[in-house]
Amino acid sequence: MTKPFIGVIHLSALPSAASAAGTFDSVLSEALRDAEALAAGGVDGVIVENFGDAPFHKGTRDDPVPPDVVGGLAIVARRVREEFRLDVGINCLRNDGVAALGAAVVSGARWVRVNVLSGAYVTDQGLIEGEAARLRGYAQQVQIPVEILADYLVKHATPLGPLELVRGAKDLAERSGAAAIVLSGSRTGEPVDEAILVEVKGAVGTFPVWLGSGLGLDNAAALWPRCDGAIVGTALKRDGEVLAPVDPDRVREMRAALMG
Repeated sequence: MTKPFIGVIHLSALPSAASAAGTFDSVLSEALRDAEALAAGGVDGVIVENFGDAPFHKGTRDDPVPPDVVGGLAIVARRVREEFRLDVGINCLRNDGVAALGAAVVSGARWVRVNVLSGAYVTDQGLIEGEAARLRGYAQQVQIPVEILADYLVKHATPLGPLELVRGAKDLAERSGAAAIVLSGSRTGEPVDEAILVEVKGAVGTFPVWLGSGLGLDNAAALWPRCDGAIVGTALKRDGEVLAPVDPDRVREMRAALMG
């Protein structure tokens, strides 16, 4: 997989979430429906995330996600991997990288996405600090060959200190244990600033830089050649609405646009 096109399975609220409205069976059914549409449209893999659980727990030692979230992510990821023969990743929102790695252990996931792997960000959940050493230690303990996709300037967040774009990108690439950097816009569905993408990619050289939000038909020609992979969610949904089901025709259109 030289330049992966990754779809997103946004799970509905899991049982412990404040907004939960159904059973886990309904969550699983919707997730498999979207996985089928993504596979039919031609993605190279998927990221499963507990998107419907907002407001989120921080995912830190003091505020971890509830156990049903880890179990739900693992079950969905394993079913998707086995039934659709897709590579799978896990993003445990808001920032529970250890939980994501745990779900990856039992699901056979290839990636985990961690919103704050290093540094500190002010978010709508409060201050979140990266725990790169803790994640690396746990990954070594369970001995899984999972790749960590680390967000840089993650959406819905602001760096705690002054932004030094190049130095921060280099530190994340060289000192966090990440396999790739993920760049996104400021909010869900918004694209990365092209100038930031160019500067970050120039700073880290051959280290992979993925897009984490906002890739669409209108900007694919400009952004896709400058990145090493992309995670695409909103643009693949019916009418481009993030809470709608995945539209396989939109997936096919995006696949065709990326193949150029």
